[in-house]
Amino acid sequence: MSARRFPPLVLFDLDGTLLDSAPDMLVTVNRMRAMRGDAPMALDALRPHVSRGARAMIAASFPALGGEVPAEMVREFLDIYAQVLGQHGAPFDGVVELLAALEAAGSRWGIVTNKPESLARQLLPGLGWDARCAILVGGDSLPERKPHPLPLLHAAGQLGVSCQDCAYVGDDRRDIEAARAAGMRSVVALWGYRLPDENPQDWGGDALSPTPQALLDWPLP
Repeated sequence: MSARRFPPLVLFDLDGTLLDSAPDMLVTVNRMRAMRGDAPMALDALRPHVSRGARAMIAASFPALGGEVPAEMVREFLDIYAQVLGQHGAPFDGVVELLAALEAAGSRWGIVTNKPESLARQLLPGLGWDARCAILVGGDSLPERKPHPLPLLHAAGQLGVSCQDCAYVGDDRRDIEAARAAGMRSVVALWGYRLPDENPQDWGGDALSPTPQALLDWPLP
């Protein structure tokens, strides 16, 4: 495989793009529900909210809150999630092969996520990615988080790569907005998490990929 097939640096969102972490999130919210005497929530009901973070998942899990999620519930969610981190989730089908192809082509890859950096970093050893991921930027690593472009600009700058030579792959509108603002090519991960009324074609991404395997055919249309 020619190294010219891929950009020198490909950055990825984590949850919903590289990692199907919804099963871990489901265990977390169902523990919270059990402590309040509520029945378990179904995975399909939670999955669309995962990329939007802890508050969105709590709001979906407890509709009676009316979207007003108290800070103590966010802390509770994060505490429980830290206990089950990486125990139930797994990379999406095709991700392992995609990352190997990037490396074989001489490209580097990294992660820019809104997940707290400490939690994201704890996941890497179990996935075998700690020595392979060129950079990891979390949602609390910098003063700004996606959709602000700063995390993407920081990742490229730390690795000495021009933004024009980078691509960012994510499953949420905020990912695409951040990539566009940073001057990177943006790829919508259609296999990820999104609400039923969202239309990723409206996000303004440079390309839409149905599966991780489809990214092996870079350059994309």
